[in-house]
Amino acid sequence: MNWFAHRSLRFQIVAMLTVLLTASFLLVGSATAFALHRYLLNQLDQQLVAAGDRFSVGLEHPSDGDHDNAGQFNTVAGQAAGTLGARVVNGAVTAIDVVARRADQAAPSARDRNVAAGLGPTNRPRTVRFPDLGEYRVNVRRGQDGDLLITGLPERPVDSTTSGLLGIEAVVFGCALALTLGFGAASVRWSLRPLNKLAAAAHGVSTLPLSTGLVSLPKRVDVAAPDTEAGEVASAFNHMLDHVESALHVRQASEERLRHFLADASHELRTPVAVVRSQAEYAQRIGAEAIPEPVAEALDRIVAESDRMGHLVTDLLLLARLDSGRQLEYAPTDLTRLVLDAVSDARVLSRDHAWRLDLPESELVVEGDERALHQVVTNLLTNARIHTPPGTTVTAKLRLADSGDAVTLTVSDDGPGIPANIRDHLFDRFVRADVARSRPEGSGLGLAIVEAIVTAHGGTAQVHSEAGATIFTVTLPQTHVDH
Repeated sequence: MNWFAHRSLRFQIVAMLTVLLTASFLLVGSATAFALHRYLLNQLDQQLVAAGDRFSVGLEHPSDGDHDNAGQFNTVAGQAAGTLGARVVNGAVTAIDVVARRADQAAPSARDRNVAAGLGPTNRPRTVRFPDLGEYRVNVRRGQDGDLLITGLPERPVDSTTSGLLGIEAVVFGCALALTLGFGAASVRWSLRPLNKLAAAAHGVSTLPLSTGLVSLPKRVDVAAPDTEAGEVASAFNHMLDHVESALHVRQASEERLRHFLADASHELRTPVAVVRSQAEYAQRIGAEAIPEPVAEALDRIVAESDRMGHLVTDLLLLARLDSGRQLEYAPTDLTRLVLDAVSDARVLSRDHAWRLDLPESELVVEGDERALHQVVTNLLTNARIHTPPGTTVTAKLRLADSGDAVTLTVSDDGPGIPANIRDHLFDRFVRADVARSRPEGSGLGLAIVEAIVTAHGGTAQVHSEAGATIFTVTLPQTHVDH
């Protein structure tokens, strides 16, 4: 029944209605045909008893000593056409024939005589099938001379009448079933209209980009009959939408406050961090010879950490601006030149890695923000540099997508790979693959910035990683898609 349970509610209702109606029609038709058949058999039995009383004298005592059964049977008055008569003496049939046989009906055969000879007296009529004559309702009684007198009437009229009734019932019930199912299917479809509207509204909600901050849900479903089952479901759905919309508003307000806080905090931190760094560098310059070695080391740490803090603040400020929907400056941008420059910078920063370029012969231009896209390439190369051991080969590849309307950038390395437990969260914020990769550097925001910028350009960022092959793939449309 699993296939039935997975069908639509409309199909299940109509199917159950079909089964119930068919069963009801079969029951009524069978009971009617059985009752008619019994009634006709009782009528036939009464006719049979009357025919036997009139027939017996002519069979036992043929006039003028004539034992020719054909003449005797055809001269018996008051017998219906097709009446069977037979006389059995000491197990032998002395006379058997049918009154007024049809033109196409032969006289009783030897096989029919054998069946008649084997009959015994009965208290009530019964059905006997003769091999050639067919089914007869027969009555067997003892005569005055100790012989057996057999009288029979054909059951063909009873069977024909019953079959005719069954045919009429089949036509009438078939038409009634077709009409009922037609009107029933239309009624079920009309009754389920609220559920169809509910399903359409649910599909509409499922396609909304709720994760982007959109909190305006579609119009509520009309509840025309709240007391019905469909009305109760629609009312519950509307209440759910109200609750979800309220929760989305609260979440949106909370995220807005958090974005404003990050933007304000990042903006305010830039100045003190820059001051701390500049003061530490100033102290290093003016007192390079007089400063004790422990103090010099402390100043070096202050400068390094200030520089790291400055990059972190800049990344947080960029993410806050992207989250707030800040528009980027879109213009034709040559990705080929950006990748070439970024790989050249990476070679200077890390000579322990082998850097490879795989660029097309002609330039690939996309509509995008040049500074933001440069940061995407730089972050991907930096991620490969700081999270792979020395000697790793890093390859930057740029190609026109098969569709012809997008550009794909891949940055791959043959390092140890990314642990499976963080692979699905690699583009989340503050996620670092320190377990599998060697150097615990970075803020954990580089790949989050990559995804944010690529998404703002209408593209996608993906990663595939296994031991010896980690590939970051960025796809950018050549035409700007406004989001």
